[in-house]
Amino acid sequence: MLKFEYTKRELRFNFPAKTSRGAIEAKDCFLIKVYHSERPDVVGWGECNILKGLSIDAFPDYEERLKAVLHVCNTSLETLASLGDFVDREEYPSIYFGLETALLDLQNGGKKIIYQNSFVEGTPIPINGLVWMGDKSFMKEQIDKKLQMGFDCIKIKVGALNFQDELDLLKYIRQEFSSDKITLRVDANGAFKVEEALEKLNRLSEFDLHSIEQPIWAGQVEEMANLCEKTPIPIALDEELIGVKKDAQFDLLKVIQPQYIILKPALVGGLEASQEWIYYAESLNIPWWMTSALESNVGLNAIAQFTAKYVVDKPHGLGTGQLYHNNYDSPLTVSDGTLYYDKNKGWEIS
Repeated sequence: MLKFEYTKRELRFNFPAKTSRGAIEAKDCFLIKVYHSERPDVVGWGECNILKGLSIDAFPDYEERLKAVLHVCNTSLETLASLGDFVDREEYPSIYFGLETALLDLQNGGKKIIYQNSFVEGTPIPINGLVWMGDKSFMKEQIDKKLQMGFDCIKIKVGALNFQDELDLLKYIRQEFSSDKITLRVDANGAFKVEEALEKLNRLSEFDLHSIEQPIWAGQVEEMANLCEKTPIPIALDEELIGVKKDAQFDLLKVIQPQYIILKPALVGGLEASQEWIYYAESLNIPWWMTSALESNVGLNAIAQFTAKYVVDKPHGLGTGQLYHNNYDSPLTVSDGTLYYDKNKGWEIS
């Protein structure tokens, strides 16, 4: 019989991580532990990851709800195939992600191997270097560090500083590195007002940007479709995909026709939902990439292995494991602008 438990850890950031929605200094991490009662030494682990203000299941009583879901699972859930009968991924996307990855881990022997593929065999995944919001000197310091670390794709958070200061930062990079040397992505996290968005996109287009994530806030479907049609910079949907019902996924993409989509499994309904988004996007010739959502190394590991199931032809947003000073020790290593699985390193989860 399957047994489900959970552990909790407060992850502490190395610095206040600022977005247009505010600063984060710490976040709770919930790990699900699953094992067969007759083999308690073989354990599968999965992460339930929520972001307050963004996850649709970031309830004030989240921990109590997680306990209730696991209680139900302890009474009846036996296989991954029946997970949807016990947990609604649209109501609890983070818990669904944690359970499905824990069960996949257990199914593969409890070795933190969610998918046996090229990533766990040592093939690296190119990733973007993430530059967080802050004052100009802090952001410039981060940019210089990312460049020194060998990143050739940099993603910069925008929308919290004076817009001219943000333009100056982009100008600083472009004065030193052309677009064939450094790929620049920006993420507005929905910070632009609809009436000013196109003008700002036009100004940003001077810097040969690869894309901009979620320029206006999610839920404004008509406005976003109009913006995607007129934009001088490719637009990537991010928050727009959160909370979308299963039967509405294809229609949303067909109406908006974005240039890209970005997938965060813990926010959109797990790996299962991410796979569906990919299927629909590819049917409409919309490219995509994966991004972690401030998971610990446990969740990041699952997302990276899922990513490696597909053709990896662009940098993904999988570099957030370095944000915490008390992350779980893992084989995940960032080097020369890539994330790779170092089989010489082990896991430490408690």
